[in-house]
This record gives sequence, structure tokens and C-alpha cells, in this order.
Amino acid sequence: MEQVRATPANPTPDKPQDPTRPGAQARALPPELGPDAIALVSGATFMYSDPVGDVPAGTIGGLVHRDTRLLNHWVLTIDGQRLLVLRSSVVDHYSAQFFLTNPALPDLPTNTVGVRRLRYLSEGLHERIELISFAPQRVRFALRLEVGNDFADILEVKTHVRDRSAWIQRRHAPDGSLLLFHYEHDGFTADASVRSTRSPQRLEGDHLVWEVELGPRESWRVDLDVPVSAGMGVTKGVRGDIADIFHHRVEDPAARWLAGAAQLTSDHQVLERATAQTRADMSALRMEMTLGEERISLPAAGMPWFLTLFGRDTLITAYQALTFGPRLARGTLLSLAHHQGRQCEDFTDEEPGKILHEVRFGELTRQGLMPYNPYYGTADATQLWLILLSEYWRWTRDDELVRSLRDNALAALHWIDRYGDRDGDGYVEYGTRSPEGLGNQCWRDSWDGVRFADGRMPVLPIATCEIQGYTYDAKLRLAELADGPLGDPELADRLRTDAYRLRESFNRDFWVEGRGGYYAVGLDGDKNRIDSMTSNLGHLLWSGIVPQERAAGLARHLLSDDMFSGWGIRTLSRADAPYNPVGYHLGTVWPHDTSISVLGLARYGFRDEANRVALALLDAAGEFGDRLPEAMAGYERERTLFAVPYPTACSPQAWASGAPLNLIRAMLGLQPVDGRLVVDPAVPPEVGRIHLSGVRAYDRRWDIEAVGSEGYVRLATE
Repeated sequence: MEQVRATPANPTPDKPQDPTRPGAQARALPPELGPDAIALVSGATFMYSDPVGDVPAGTIGGLVHRDTRLLNHWVLTIDGQRLLVLRSSVVDHYSAQFFLTNPALPDLPTNTVGVRRLRYLSEGLHERIELISFAPQRVRFALRLEVGNDFADILEVKTHVRDRSAWIQRRHAPDGSLLLFHYEHDGFTADASVRSTRSPQRLEGDHLVWEVELGPRESWRVDLDVPVSAGMGVTKGVRGDIADIFHHRVEDPAARWLAGAAQLTSDHQVLERATAQTRADMSALRMEMTLGEERISLPAAGMPWFLTLFGRDTLITAYQALTFGPRLARGTLLSLAHHQGRQCEDFTDEEPGKILHEVRFGELTRQGLMPYNPYYGTADATQLWLILLSEYWRWTRDDELVRSLRDNALAALHWIDRYGDRDGDGYVEYGTRSPEGLGNQCWRDSWDGVRFADGRMPVLPIATCEIQGYTYDAKLRLAELADGPLGDPELADRLRTDAYRLRESFNRDFWVEGRGGYYAVGLDGDKNRIDSMTSNLGHLLWSGIVPQERAAGLARHLLSDDMFSGWGIRTLSRADAPYNPVGYHLGTVWPHDTSISVLGLARYGFRDEANRVALALLDAAGEFGDRLPEAMAGYERERTLFAVPYPTACSPQAWASGAPLNLIRAMLGLQPVDGRLVVDPAVPPEVGRIHLSGVRAYDRRWDIEAVGSEGYVRLATE
């Protein structure tokens, strides 16, 4: 019998995957909560509801904390009927309000009772329900809050949630003022409680029922609290009376954090608003943890499914955010160094020196059924960690931090050379050893994200092109640190020699002469060029591994009709057989990916081309309320007239929200150089003026302004 070879679609044929495992048959984001669903986030906690504020059972909604769903049912009714929404909206990233009214009922005409729900997240869920009667006579009705929980693991929510009811204990207060739920199974425990400031008239199972009687213009209210446990990712929240919180009359830690970030004004209103949204999203997705005696902040990957520490996503977001200041970069470096691989472990793909891919805290991970404690299935996060370490140092000259991370940096380098390069050919390859591992371990990490141009699936292990670019860049940057704060000139010389050797071999082995010349997306396990044309070309420009004489050809490809949709750069050329404008990595446009191409084009002097792409991406931001989504469909702009979102895109997603910062850096030509900030502006006329105030670098604040090719940098007045 012929041996079955490993591919990204079947990465461990000798260790068959369970088709019923969480995520194996993940459904697309369903319409259960509607297109106007309300999402709130605070650190490691989020809540998804429909526009009424309800979470019907059986949906993807609920209150989730550290990957465990504490509420999966939260529905408010009057006399058994759900309420009608007048308007609902997010106020801050952690708060929302819902204006509702009653439907027509036998003893209660429609629009008789006004209902307002005020909800915010801060170390738990807090909700106020306010009623007011506009009837000319006294009215009576039953107000019911249906409560339920399933303690589902976040990894199950989009697939099939197993029934845990046999292991859920209830200890409710007799007067209904406190509902207590406790779950314990196979060593995993979780708790949830609902506290009410007004005891209900009766408790029916887990449902609170108040018998309300109101005279004309009489009001009624109740406050509800669902606290959550402390732990990694939990941020200090706002505290105070709900009304004071909504009217910003109390101190808000998020606002204090934002006050330390740079601010942008511009003649281009979408750029200004999108950058303001970026600031808000960076604050919303900020997680906190304590390492030693230091409290650090770092960005989670995205809402709702990736509200946790990632390797690649968190690192790229922290790189983008350096324009706002170094705090997220510092926290990211320290946190990922803390979790750096120390041993070889097949189930988690861990190896010494490797930077993790993803951390999870839910039951499936804690019980060892899933490998995310942490999971190390990424072949690029280690290089990106070194790149961020270098970039952080360039912006701060923080020699002390670099020296404190010396062992981590050398361990990362050892992983690249010893474990990343699996066969000694000089290239970093990937191939999972885990039956639950990712088939593709590059940024195109869907099972079909790397294909030949004719659609064939490559065999593992795979060395993708951008990973080699990152490796080249990481070694040159680490050489700079070795010459500087690390004080190791011999290491610096060796790293530069390694980098130049990699550059030479890469440009020989990955180059495809056809179609005008371009780089294959990778080499497969037989060293065949995987000849699809992808947006990874832009990553190669960003890394600097491309010779100058080949850069113009790559720029033409990236701006061609087959690659450039009019909104951004497609992940896969329209000319390739697997192209699908709504395929996750097969033709969609990813804002972070496009923004990396913008940086790459600008690096090689293609400023007009970079600006054309940047302006298109800003137009796309305007299509989505000034917040770029995780991904957009790759339909050509002339055909659709408006941007079409990818159906299950995360929003906010950190590196998509951070994409405008890359565009700003490219337009300004902003670089940290020898303890000062310099600009080489090429701001397009459509943008007009750009003014950045309070940019934090070298423990000082800087103001930057540019119009066209003219600009200045000066120290800010404190």
C-alpha cells in the first residue's frame, strides 16, 4: 500500500484526527444574533447579544470569560413576550445601551412601557434594567429575566456544545437575589453567579420573575451583576454607579491608558477617524498580566474568538502600535519570552526557544484534549519576536530590557537554526507533530491557505517565502543588537554572514521565471516551488530580502488587476486556479497584510504605488464605519461599488485595527534612527496634512507634521 504523505489538509496521516473534535466542523457565523449584534469587550471578557440585549439559548452569544461561557441564555420578557428594539448601540468598547418597548399584549398596548438596559463589562457583567410606564392608568405585568449557562469552552461555541448539565450544581438564594452555578468535571471547575439588587417575586428554575405594577409615569429599576474571576488578561475596569459610568463621571482606566497614546489629526477625515478607532480598539483589546513585580499590557488578537494571547497576531499588532508608544511592545516581548518553549513536546508542537502560537484557558485545554496550554504551532512567531525586540530598541534605546532578554533572543536564534531548519537546507520549514496541530503554520494558516497555482495541495514540510524573509530580517536585526547592547561582535558577524547566505540561496530557489518573474509562495516537502502568486510578495519587500532589481516587478504584480482589488491586495492572484474572493486565504483582502505590502513598497522607493494602495484601504475603512475588519472579500471594486466583508471576520481584530498605523508610517517615511525620529514624507494630495502629537520615543514625546514631501519632527512641549 502506498504511504499517505502529510499535507496541510491531512498533516498527521499516521495520527488520524477526530472528525467530531471542536472546530472540525465549525459553522460560519450564523445570523442568529442579527447583523446589528452588540459586542462588548473588557480584557479577557466579552459579551455578544442581539440588538435587544438578549442572548437566546442555542446561539453563539453569551458572556465569555477566559474562554469559558458563563452565560448562554439571558432574555428579558414582559408577560412572556420578547421586547422590541427602538435603538441600541455600543457607547464605549465595554458598554452599551438598549432602548426598547413592549409589543402588543392582551392587557398592555404596544409602546406602553419604555425599557432601557444599560450594560457594561468591568471585572464582570453589570446591567441596569429601567422601566417607565406611559399608560394613563396603572398597569401590571410580569417582567422575566431568563438566565442559563452551559459553561461551554469557546472552542465549542461555533460547533457543537456538549451537554454539561449533569455536572452543573445550583445553589440559589431562596429570595432569588443570588443565583449560584458551579461546574466541576474531570478536574476542571468554573463558577458563575447572578446578583440582583431587587429580589424577584418568584424564582422559576433559573429565571427571575418580578411582578411589576406601575402608575402613569412611574419608573422601576433593578441592577444585576455577574462577577468574573481574576487571571491573565483581566484588566482593571471602571467602577462606580452605572449612570456615572455611562456619562463618564468616574475615572476610566481605559481613558487613562489612551491618554498616553499619540494622537493624529489630518485633512483626510477617514484617516483621522480610523486612527481614532485604532486607539480605541487597542485599548479595548488590551490584556494585562503581572510578571514579577511589573504589570504589563499587551494586545489580544481579536474579538470574539481570539480574545487571548497569540504569537504572530500579538507581535505584528505590537509592531504597528509602536507609533502610539512602546507599552504594548514591551508587554508583548516580556509575556512571550515568559512562555518561550523549553522542551520538545509533540502534542503542543513545543520546541526549545520557540515562541508560542496561541494560549487558551478553557476546559478542553485544561483537560489536555486540545493543545493550547500553550500551543506552539507557528513557524514565524519566533522571528517576529526578534524583529519586535529590535524595533522596540530602535524606538526606545532600552538597553536594559534587551540585555535582560539576551538568553531568550539566543534561544530564539537557536530554534531557527536547529529546529526551524528541519533538514539543514538553510530554510525554516513547518510540519506539525500533533494530531490536533495546524497544517499550515504560517500567517496563511487555514488548511488550504498554501496551494499550487493549479490547485494541488503541497506535501509537508513546507517552507513559505515570507518566513524566510522574516528570518533574514531577524538575523540582521539581532546582529545590530549584538553590535550594540548585547556587546557580542563575533555573533554580529556570524549573523550577517548567515543572513547574506540566506538571501543568496532564497533568491535562487524561490524565484519563478514565468508570469514576468515572482517568488513562489513556498517550497514543499520535495523542494518543489509552490508556484501560486500571493500577497506574500509584499512581506518579502517589507523584510528587505528582495534585490532592488527585482522589486519593480513585484510592485507591478501587487498593483496588477489580478492582485489589487481596488480595496486592497488579494491574498491570492485572481489568475490562480484556487482563487475564491471569499476564500479565507484564497483571494480575500486582509488589511494587515495589505498594510505590510504598503510598508514594503515604501521601503523600496515605490511611494506612489504605496500611496495608491493606502488610499484604497482607507476607502475600505470608510465602508466599515472607520474600523477595518479582519478580512474583506476580494471582489473587484468596479463590480461591487462597495466593500464586502468576509462573512466570519473578527471585529475588532487587533492587526486589522492597527493597519492604519502602517499606512501612516509609510506616508511619513517615519523611522527611529540613532536616538531620534526622522521623516521622509510622501503624503498624497488626497490626504493633505498629517499631524501626529505626543509620539513616545526615547522617553520623550515628539510632534510630527507633514504635507506632501515636506515635514518636521520636534520635541513636544510637556
